[in-house]
Amino acid sequence: MKNLQSKIEKSILENIPKIKKRGWVFSLIWKVFKISKVQDISEIWTIYRSLKSNNFEIPKTINISHKIELKPNNFQKTYFKKACGIARFTWNWALGNWNEKYKNGEKPSGMSLKKEFNSLKKEHFPFTYEVTKYASQQPFLELQKAFQGFFQKKNGYPKFKKKGKAKDSFYIGGDQIKIVGKKVKIPKLGTVRLRENLRFNGKILNATISRIADKWFISFGVEASLSYLPCKNQASVGIDLGIKTLATLSNGTFIKSPKPLKKNLRKLKKVSRQLSRKVHSRKKGDKTPQSNNYKKHSLKLAKIHKRIANIRKDSLHKLTTYLTDNFQYISIENLNVRGMMANRKLSQAISDLGFFEFKRQLEYKSKLKGNFLNIIDKLQSLENYLMTILNEICF
Repeated sequence: MKNLQSKIEKSILENIPKIKKRGWVFSLIWKVFKISKVQDISEIWTIYRSLKSNNFEIPKTINISHKIELKPNNFQKTYFKKACGIARFTWNWALGNWNEKYKNGEKPSGMSLKKEFNSLKKEHFPFTYEVTKYASQQPFLELQKAFQGFFQKKNGYPKFKKKGKAKDSFYIGGDQIKIVGKKVKIPKLGTVRLRENLRFNGKILNATISRIADKWFISFGVEASLSYLPCKNQASVGIDLGIKTLATLSNGTFIKSPKPLKKNLRKLKKVSRQLSRKVHSRKKGDKTPQSNNYKKHSLKLAKIHKRIANIRKDSLHKLTTYLTDNFQYISIENLNVRGMMANRKLSQAISDLGFFEFKRQLEYKSKLKGNFLNIIDKLQSLENYLMTILNEICF
């Protein structure tokens, strides 16, 4: 039996040159062989896949974001709105000049437009100096990325941003952000109160301030150091996502979805109809100003959308936290969410569940807690995986 164990260890070490000789790694390899006799397919695959892809090599740091609500006063809210407006203005200026240069046969880039804007802003756009410099610099880099995605056919052609319809947000570099207790220092503004403390210790890379309905939030990008503690529970689980039940676990547990959109759809339609009756511009080129009642109902509608999104995110966070805390080896199917959304009879139900958000949360929480996450392609069966694993390990 010992000879067989050493043979398995030797064969895997030859196929994985980057593997490090650690005792717990060898114990996992031996566990693969023992489990193969029990034919626990999901656990065999997750262990082997994790070892082969070197996921067992624990990173010292990880880039993670933490979104916190701000508690600004009226003066600070005015600053945020002004910075968002400057970021939106800069984007539109850059996109307009990009289109013009492209029509003239030139090859524009984000950096060339940025240099041109910087040479003009002191004379033509002095209001950009009233807020952080990143509000009028970052849009050029974002526009460059947007066009790269367009040329690679990952997204559509970049569009102009309109006040009241585009998302209000602006970027701040990590060199201008400083946190003191439950306050954050914003350049050319001062300190703004935070709703809670930053949960992760590490270097702050950047921050993005955004508005959702009537609330302001700041999202910190942090290079956090990992204090890795292996999960004590060595159990494995397979997860099947569905519409009637959000998740069905391989141990027989059914987890229901709150379905916030379905429950609030009637209220959403009612407020949307009320909003459409208020005085506002109804056609392109119509300069009818928005009435105060239109603005009030627009905020009311935004709050309903915000509540629906918060309920969905809360349920997904609780589920993914439960899974990563109680199962060391997790297997999920790699679903084609975009293709599923093309079905007009199921698209609303699928969007209400948040399949992509579930996968995203599970991936980053698995990295934080040291879980082994296995994402299975839908065209491959578990039986084929078992045969592949046993052939590579034993032969």
